[in-house]
Amino acid sequence: MLDFFAIFSKGGIVLWCFQGAGVAESFTGPVNALIRSVILQERSGNNSFTHNALSLKYKLDNEFELVFVVGFQKILTLTYVDKFIDDVQLHFRDRYKNELEQRGALKFLLNNFEFGDDFHRLLREAEGSSKAKASVSMRTFNESQKSQKTVKSMIETKDGDKSKEQGGKKSKNAKKEAESGGDQAKAASQAASKKAVENGNEGLTQEEIIERNRAKFISKQLGGGKPEKSSKSPKPQKPKGKMKRVWDMSGKSFGELDYSGTNGDNSSDAQNQDPDATAEPLIQVDSMKGDLRGVDYESSDDEDEEVQEEDRVIVANTNKKGAKKGGFGGMFGMLKGLVGSKNLTQEDMEPVLDKMRDHLITKNVAAEIASQLCNSVAKKLEGKVMGTFTTVASTVKQALQDSLVQILQPKRRVDLLRDVLEARSQRKPFVITFCGVNGVGKSTNLAKISYWLIENGFTVLIAACDTFRAGAVEQLRTHQRRLNSLHPPEKHGGQPAIQLFEKGYGKDAAGIAMEAIAFARNQGFDVVLIDTAGRMQDNAPLMTALAKLITVNTPDLVLFVGEALVGNEAVDQLVKFNQALADHSKTDKPRLIDGIVLTKFDTIDDKVGAAISMTYITGQPIVFVGTGQTYSDLRSLNARAVVSALMKA
Repeated sequence: MLDFFAIFSKGGIVLWCFQGAGVAESFTGPVNALIRSVILQERSGNNSFTHNALSLKYKLDNEFELVFVVGFQKILTLTYVDKFIDDVQLHFRDRYKNELEQRGALKFLLNNFEFGDDFHRLLREAEGSSKAKASVSMRTFNESQKSQKTVKSMIETKDGDKSKEQGGKKSKNAKKEAESGGDQAKAASQAASKKAVENGNEGLTQEEIIERNRAKFISKQLGGGKPEKSSKSPKPQKPKGKMKRVWDMSGKSFGELDYSGTNGDNSSDAQNQDPDATAEPLIQVDSMKGDLRGVDYESSDDEDEEVQEEDRVIVANTNKKGAKKGGFGGMFGMLKGLVGSKNLTQEDMEPVLDKMRDHLITKNVAAEIASQLCNSVAKKLEGKVMGTFTTVASTVKQALQDSLVQILQPKRRVDLLRDVLEARSQRKPFVITFCGVNGVGKSTNLAKISYWLIENGFTVLIAACDTFRAGAVEQLRTHQRRLNSLHPPEKHGGQPAIQLFEKGYGKDAAGIAMEAIAFARNQGFDVVLIDTAGRMQDNAPLMTALAKLITVNTPDLVLFVGEALVGNEAVDQLVKFNQALADHSKTDKPRLIDGIVLTKFDTIDDKVGAAISMTYITGQPIVFVGTGQTYSDLRSLNARAVVSALMKA
């Protein structure tokens, strides 16, 4: 039934393994896929993983840094696997506790873990317990609730219906009964009010009631109004008319505000003004050679002190139960929460993880991903021995920070300059396709990347494949003209550093891209940047056209352009873009998103959660980060700086 069972350390040393009879394929492939895709990517919140035709279940032992993995065919439904893997973990720990406490790879290699007999015994017990469960038999009629009904109950129901019918008929004395009923209701309400007054007096004597009424009367006379309403905030008085607005420069005369140069007093100021002050800031040419600078974020000492204070509050709350047991019990409970002889449990981490989850959501991390991250951290820390004099909050926070850094550091690094040089050596252009939803800044960031490539000595051809939006071609032509003015052809051997390939509007985007790539190959361009139309993830015709463009032209890099302002929407966009590319592709291995361009990063302060959401969903790196409006406002992602901003209180 089981294909394999493996026990290995987090350092990669296999301590013991089992392979089922008749299984020819090695278990190293599925286990390596589990390590790469789940354990290293901090996705261990769910303890199951699917690889090809196999279904894998795993369990982490954080105290001894072990991983237990079982694999079986995906079509099988084995209900005993979860309990079986728990039993194997407990027996293996108990039997080899002394050997496991001797840390170090050499100790593991020297020890011989003969666990086969115990494993087969536990497997037989688990399979036997699953077969021993008898199927649930149907209840007999006498055991059902229907059998409890009697003829008497049915007769009562019919009488009730008749009484309703009789009650519906009008009687001659209905008005008299209604009047008498109204008098009775008034008398009952008066009696209830009397009871309420008696309850309001709270059993006071007559003299005490008189004294209280005198005090109320005196306070009412002194306050000059009703004392009950004095506690309420007074209503703001509405202004009689529109208030006159006071401008910052209202104290100056119109002559002082005239900067046209004709004013005698301020003519020198006008002449001394920078002519480009109102225009876009000057761009320093040759300032972006080499690799891009990372996004910077500085955390102040005051913020760190605030975080430490929050950690103390969390620890104090978690230790309240121990403090209630008495003086010595509270003191020893506090020491037990600090000293490193304690194994972390789910109950210890739950209040801290709830606070961390809410914090991540406020920083624009998608709610679903924030929950998965916290669950992954809980699985990673459960059973782990805390360090000496470390709090639960600081341990959880450090583990979460490490997990976030691990997520933002990609499985593969996209080195664009190296890839372009390699394509140039093969005498073919390096093709990059940009896709994304409407208004995220695809064309603007395409121009920034073009400027960065030109600064590094490459020639660029822009393919205007946005034949849908009015003004898209003109926007790219404006960028081409400005970039050629910054890098004139004289600097590039008389050839323009950047050109635009366009066929107008209403044409097939895939055909234009194919012609642009052929033109770039013939003319010797180094890079082709394909600009596509913005489309919502639910627009099926446009998503089909994008999948056709990528399938036909097979670009070297497919970049998804997303803005840093989105929260949960980032998950929906990326999932549906990848799904559409997979559904509309005609190949067995469809081409999906290879990287992410994160735009408008300068507008979000420390709410950088979109970077976590996008990277977590796709597993692909953030290649570029847009941080402004000029061509030089392009950065690479600094994982630790982003995590520092994310964890800022």
